Amino acid sequence: VCRAVRRLVDTGVVVVAAAGNDGRDGGGRKIYGTVHSPANEPSALTVGATNTFGTDARGDDVVTTYSSRGPTRSHWTDESGARHYDNLIKPDVVAPGNKIVAAEAADNLLVRQFPEIDAGVNNRGNRMMRLSGTSMSAGVVSGAAALVLEANPTLTPNMVKMIFMYTAQQLAGQNYFEQGAGALNVEGALRLARMVRTDLSHAAQFGTPLLVRGAPEVQPRSIIAGQGFPWAQGILLNHTYATGAELVGKYQGIYDLGVIFGDGVIFGDGIIIGDAAKFTNGVIFGDHVLTSNGVIFGDGNVFCDSGVLFGGGVIFSDRVIFGDGVIFGDGVIFSDGVIFGDVVLKPFDATFGGDSTVGMSPQ
Repeated sequence: VCRAVRRLVDTGVVVVAAAGNDGRDGGGRKIYGTVHSPANEPSALTVGATNTFGTDARGDDVVTTYSSRGPTRSHWTDESGARHYDNLIKPDVVAPGNKIVAAEAADNLLVRQFPEIDAGVNNRGNRMMRLSGTSMSAGVVSGAAALVLEANPTLTPNMVKMIFMYTAQQLAGQNYFEQGAGALNVEGALRLARMVRTDLSHAAQFGTPLLVRGAPEVQPRSIIAGQGFPWAQGILLNHTYATGAELVGKYQGIYDLGVIFGDGVIFGDGIIIGDAAKFTNGVIFGDHVLTSNGVIFGDGNVFCDSGVLFGGGVIFSDRVIFGDGVIFGDGVIFSDGVIFGDVVLKPFDATFGGDSTVGMSPQ
C-alpha cells in the first residue's frame, strides 16, 4: 500500500492518510511509535486527530488521546538480523477528529449497533451521525487539499504538504510526534496557495522565486472566529524541522515530483549540510532545502538521523522509545512501575470510541 501511495504522489496526486487510533494502550496510557500503514509512507500527507471540545475557539484544541503518535517504526533487517528503523516524524499535521458530525448512510450498521452515535439530525431524509478517529481528520484535510488545489491547480503534492505545515497552528503542550507541524489552518493555507506562482513547472530551478511578483508580503498569522495565532512557519523533513521565510520565498528542490521531504539531507555538528553545501549571508543551503535567518532547528528541538531523535522531552532510538515516563522496547513496556511483556495490548476499540464517544476502528 505504501508503494502504491508513493507512485500516486510521484504522479501528482495528493494522498491523505489517517495516522491511526493507537495512541494509547489498553490502560489508557499515552504511547508512541504507532503510526501505521499507509500513514508511515514518507510521501503521504499523514493526519492525526484533535479535539476541539465543540468550541469555535482554537486555544483549547488538543491532540486526542487516541491519535497515533510517531515516529514511524518501519524497518529493514540486515544480514546479522538487526533491525534498522526509519524513525520518521509523523503525523505531518492534525485536524479536528473528535465527535465529528458527518453523513449517515441509510441502514447504517454502526448506528444499528450503537444508536447513541446518531446526531439526531434529519434534513429531508439525510441523517447525520457522530464519529471520532483520525479517519474523520483525514476527511477534513482532504477537503482542505481540494480547496487549496482549486485555488492553485499547479501545486505539487509536496507543495500542498508544505503549505499545510507552514501555515499550521502549533498547539501548546504537544510535541512533534503528536501534532506534526501543527493544527490545520485552512484560512492561511488558502491565502498562501493563492500567492504561489502558477507558471512554475514541477521541475522549477532550485531557488527560483516561489511567490507571484507583486504579491503582498506574507503575513504569517491568521485570525479565525476572533482567535488570532501565528503560523508554524516550518516544515518537517523526515528527522528534523526547518524554519525560515525562504521556505515560501524560494522554490525548494523537495517541492518537485518524485522527491521525498528530507531526501538526502545530512546532519552534522549542529548544522544542516548537503552535497556542495553553501553558506552565504546567514542563509543556509541544505541538500535542496533552503532556510533563512540562520535558523536550522525549530523551537529548541533537535532531531538527528542516526537512529536517535530528541524533541519535546521525548527520546527515540532503535528498539527503544522513551517518552513521558514510558519506555517501549521489543514488545516490553515499562510504565509507572508496571511491566508488560509478551502480551498483546488491546488496540483502539470502536466499541468505546474516541474521547468519550464511539470512534472509528483502526484504519
